Amino acid sequence: MMEFLGVLIPIFGVFALGFVGQKVWKFDIKPISTVAIYLMSPFLAFRTFYENEITLDYVYLSIYLAGLCLISIIFCYLLGMMRKWESDKTSSMILSSAFMNNGNYGAPLVLLIFGEEGFHYAVILMVLQQLIMCTVGIYYAAKGGDAGGKKVSPIKAVIKVPIVYGALLGIVFNLISIPIGDRISTAVDMVADATIPTVMIVLGMQLANITLKKLEYTDLSIALVIKLALAPAIAYLITSFLPMDEMVKQIMIITAATPTAANTTIYALQFNTRPGFVSSATLLSTLFSIMTIPVLMWIIL
Repeated sequence: MMEFLGVLIPIFGVFALGFVGQKVWKFDIKPISTVAIYLMSPFLAFRTFYENEITLDYVYLSIYLAGLCLISIIFCYLLGMMRKWESDKTSSMILSSAFMNNGNYGAPLVLLIFGEEGFHYAVILMVLQQLIMCTVGIYYAAKGGDAGGKKVSPIKAVIKVPIVYGALLGIVFNLISIPIGDRISTAVDMVADATIPTVMIVLGMQLANITLKKLEYTDLSIALVIKLALAPAIAYLITSFLPMDEMVKQIMIITAATPTAANTTIYALQFNTRPGFVSSATLLSTLFSIMTIPVLMWIIL
């Protein structure tokens, strides 16, 4: 348990940095989120796909991630219809519950539990999840958003965001083995390494602007149940049909139970898709995962 908490200390430390900084200096968050999405994230996406060998494992893990994301989205739509939610509320619920933090949270956790062999699959999941978030995630952020007082076309939003092109370029360079050289690689690494901390700092800054009186407790409870309880149950059902090793299936289920991805806060901020709700869901799902993931590990391991 102490090792598990050790994985979380750096995460909360970076959140706290953004939180304190925003309380003291009152930054304008939107320009920082714009820099993270349009300038920094494409480098991270490129490196992620360029450096990791693309194998048959990608096919099965893609099926799993696509199925998990699709079922979560359908569930949010059904809830939205039953509760008569507006488009922005449904989209913010999707952002809060359909995308997992299997990068800076899930990957270290898998390394802790399964060692280097398991970490290989965690990296593949992280790579594929990046592609889903920078397409499907941005689509729903734009669909439910009201950026600058006007609606944004979700398809155009996905096309305009360079993360997708960074990922595709990384895939192409990987498949045909194009070398980029040490100097370019160093520049890419510098920007890519700074991306995730920047996203996490922005999340901490956004949390500093939220007051407890404005928290939507009912909707947040729904988002947390979907993300921390329903998602691993869906993952269990999907993995039962896939011809994969038992350890890999356990990794897939555990990563499904990781909290909401911090990137969703950036997308919600950029397109004004109820960013307060999405950032609250990200923080609370991270906090509650301290209790839910050990229980899940006890059940499946």
